[in-house]
Amino acid sequence: MFDKLRSAFSNAAKSLGEKELNEKDIEDILFELEISLLESDVATEVIDSIKSDLKEKLIGSKVDKKEIEKFVKDSLISIISTLFDEAGEYDLFEKINEKKKQGQPFLVLFVGINGTGKTTSLAKVAHMLKEAKYSVVIAAADTFRAGAIEQLREHANRLNLKLVAQNYNSDPAAVARDAVLYAKSHKTDVVLIDTAGRMQTSENLMQQIAKITKVVNPDMKIFVGDSLAGNDTVNQAREFHEHVKFDGSILTKSDADARGGAALSIVKVTSTPVLYVGVGQEYSDLKPFDKKLFLETVFGSLGDVTITKTEKPEPEPTPEPEPTPEPEPTPEPEPTPEPEPTPEPEPTPEPEPTPEPEPT
Repeated sequence: MFDKLRSAFSNAAKSLGEKELNEKDIEDILFELEISLLESDVATEVIDSIKSDLKEKLIGSKVDKKEIEKFVKDSLISIISTLFDEAGEYDLFEKINEKKKQGQPFLVLFVGINGTGKTTSLAKVAHMLKEAKYSVVIAAADTFRAGAIEQLREHANRLNLKLVAQNYNSDPAAVARDAVLYAKSHKTDVVLIDTAGRMQTSENLMQQIAKITKVVNPDMKIFVGDSLAGNDTVNQAREFHEHVKFDGSILTKSDADARGGAALSIVKVTSTPVLYVGVGQEYSDLKPFDKKLFLETVFGSLGDVTITKTEKPEPEPTPEPEPTPEPEPTPEPEPTPEPEPTPEPEPTPEPEPTPEPEPT
């Protein structure tokens, strides 16, 4: 993708000295960027978002004309890196372990369109879990596509795993429920549930998936999309996410896709991470999505660009209100001492009578 932008950078550099970039200076760059992203199957709304972010980063920046190509490339890589970071992460093994501590199986529902590699991706996840020493049971809840149950049974036999299945046209929710009951009674760690994948616009399909979700309440929902289907995969992801609210994606055939548009668009449109990518036909050909490797595939060598991880800001905890101190009780006034009684005055002694004189 980046190679197609070089001519635009080169033309811009010829007309620029060291100056602050304005909107007119970067018109050609933004136009070529839009064309390149469209050719890479990036969704239109994602292109608009990237252009807006890039414009904000470039306009007003002071850049030497020799550095314009590197500056724009670094800015673009930083913006795309942040898009992936904002989608967050999902640690499957950690989630399984949490349910094991509760003595419950971890339920994973796979959704996606027929032909994208959904069933094979489920088998690859089963292999990955088995290699990590988890016990697994598979539910064949796609009871409509001819050959779906046989395909899943073949995978289960190769992996030596238990398959729970019924006849074609059975209720998919009942199959999923049977698998969950089996897992609980046999203390199985994980249940992987395959589902039908008619066109995403089929209301019946969405209703069936909604019913399965209501009956078994899966812990995790994974969308499986074809990297090479471009914008069609993005539209499928958008539709499924609207109805199912999946937790993350697996992109198949990623070894044949150097454009990267599907991964970028799905992450931006659904705000959920790409979890794994399929890179071949073997069970072991399922790799965790690597943001740095993705950026190197799309842009070539990252050089000295530092790829930082942008953490989703956690909401600050609302401080608990400090308890209002209770007013101290007003001390009761000390009783005013009663005045001491004034002593009564001693009675004045009566004067003694003067003796009468004796007669002469």
